[in-house]
Amino acid sequence: MPGSVPLALGLDTVGLQVPWYFRCPISLELMQDPVTVATGQTYDRASIESWVATGNTSCPVTRAPLADFTLIPNHTLRRLIQEWCVAHRSLGVERIPTPKQPADPDLIRSLVAQGPALPALRRLRALARESDKNRLVMATRETRAALVEMAFVGGGEESQAEAMAVLALIGMGEAEAAEVVGREERVAWLGKVLGSQGTTTLEARVNAGAVVEAAAAVSGADARVVLGAADGVVEGLVALVEDKANNARAVRVGIRGLFALCLAKENRARAVSAGAAAALARRVAEGGCAGEPERALAAVERLCRTEGGRDAVVCGAGGGAAAVVALVRAMSGRAAEHAAGALVAVVGGSEALQVEAVRAGAMSQLLMMVQGGCSERAKRKAQHLLKLLRSAWPTTDSMANSDDFLQPY
Repeated sequence: MPGSVPLALGLDTVGLQVPWYFRCPISLELMQDPVTVATGQTYDRASIESWVATGNTSCPVTRAPLADFTLIPNHTLRRLIQEWCVAHRSLGVERIPTPKQPADPDLIRSLVAQGPALPALRRLRALARESDKNRLVMATRETRAALVEMAFVGGGEESQAEAMAVLALIGMGEAEAAEVVGREERVAWLGKVLGSQGTTTLEARVNAGAVVEAAAAVSGADARVVLGAADGVVEGLVALVEDKANNARAVRVGIRGLFALCLAKENRARAVSAGAAAALARRVAEGGCAGEPERALAAVERLCRTEGGRDAVVCGAGGGAAAVVALVRAMSGRAAEHAAGALVAVVGGSEALQVEAVRAGAMSQLLMMVQGGCSERAKRKAQHLLKLLRSAWPTTDSMANSDDFLQPY
């Protein structure tokens, strides 16, 4: 509403005192979704969920151990806060919305108990799509195990596809991943779905790719090798990265899947042969990583160290100069370390590309990495690249004759 006061800015700034019992003890802001924990204390849902997600197991106020992490909505307090907001509407205070509550665990169990019935699976899928809270409620060992069985055993192709879609949304734990990777026929089925670009829908291939990524992410190297060796898996993930319609979810799942599989050295040669290095480099160069630049660059860095990978990256990016510019441009934030590592491989044997890297502004980016808050490993990569590019610095540049910023950190 015009002239309203954003709650996140704090209502005290307009001279309106918020009652202390309406404030979250963690954020000290007006609660929008008050919930009560096992100790009887009430917090804003977002704040207490963040508190627990960072590894805390005690109540922030009482410091007593939380016997369980169940969050019970405090409807009475929420209604009182809403009434207070309405009473102060003339001062520009917005009424807090009534939050949508997570799915009832009993409802989830009831739907899962109906087995591979299509209406039940479609309802589960709708609930999983609705919110993160619903997916959290659904991600129990029992629900995931049942969905794995429904996705790979009987029930008809349509039911299997629906179960696979739900599984792709809520993810898997180690036990479920082992049930998938440990069965040769299940891995083969994933490869068949992923590799059937002409006969399988994009949605089905994306869901199969998400299951591969989820299994690889929680498994060890041996399981990743099994998944990567299956016919159609790596090739199918590359096809998702290269999706011509630029479907964001397809590209994201393809990048995440290739990243997870390329953590195993044994999969990297096959990934290069399947076109993964070129496809990922092309996405990096075009800036179309669907929100996954860090994983895309981490995979590119690993593939650059594989035979043929460096040349494939250069080709995919549109040539040596284009690859250098793309990697320098990507040298920021959490992806900086991997961009620097890939750049070492790209310019290592070419003086012309080293000069190109300097022209593209690599020096300033690398100096920021060395002097900033990067990890020690990232700083070592930056220092190595600085030394490599030293011969390409202009002779008039005073930094070219200084070793001050190349000292160990």
